[in-house]
Amino acid sequence: MTAARAVVFDFDGVLADTEGLHLASYQEVFAPRGWTLDRDTYNRYLGNTDHDLIQGVTRERGLRLSPADVDTLIAEKTVVYLCRVAAGDVLFGDACPAIARLGLHYRLAIASGSFRKEILAILTANNLTAAIAAVVGADDVARSKPAPDSYLAAVDALGVRPSHAVAIEDSIWGLTAARAAGLHTIGITTSHPASLLTLADTIVNNLDEVTADLIDRMIVSAGGR
Repeated sequence: MTAARAVVFDFDGVLADTEGLHLASYQEVFAPRGWTLDRDTYNRYLGNTDHDLIQGVTRERGLRLSPADVDTLIAEKTVVYLCRVAAGDVLFGDACPAIARLGLHYRLAIASGSFRKEILAILTANNLTAAIAAVVGADDVARSKPAPDSYLAAVDALGVRPSHAVAIEDSIWGLTAARAAGLHTIGITTSHPASLLTLADTIVNNLDEVTADLIDRMIVSAGGR
């Protein structure tokens, strides 16, 4: 009998075109404090949690925030972000077809640096909650990417061995996390060029290129039977 196989998606930059919304939300919260955040700086933190980004960006500016200050910024940013999400459709055009296509063959999960409620809000708005068997957000694990915790939690929730799962990621942090967890990896060039995704076993330009044949070949060629 063939063992169960899975596909685990990162969320921001893979299924949802939310990176611009996250950046704008940070900028809105930072502005009253006299702080700026440009796209290049933000991109260096792709795959990190809100906590890690805020700590990193403020540390770069020589600022030291208390844990309470960080929590306040995260709460403010989350409210702004969810309002922006509610204002419009944020899924990539190929996300729903990919979920429907791959869901016929594999167990599906999400392992993300975003908070669970942010992910679920978008899945619910797009009638996708039933299609995704497990959602692991930043608040579900002790360590965020590039630590493997989120991917280990996702495959555990699915009841699938890491060697029977493929992760789809748009950042070096996410690819590092997935590889450390023992998953096969696909890098997608929605946020970074292929030259920055060389950790991936395979690189694609969009989700339309992720087929059942590709997933099976990656798992079988690596001995995941």
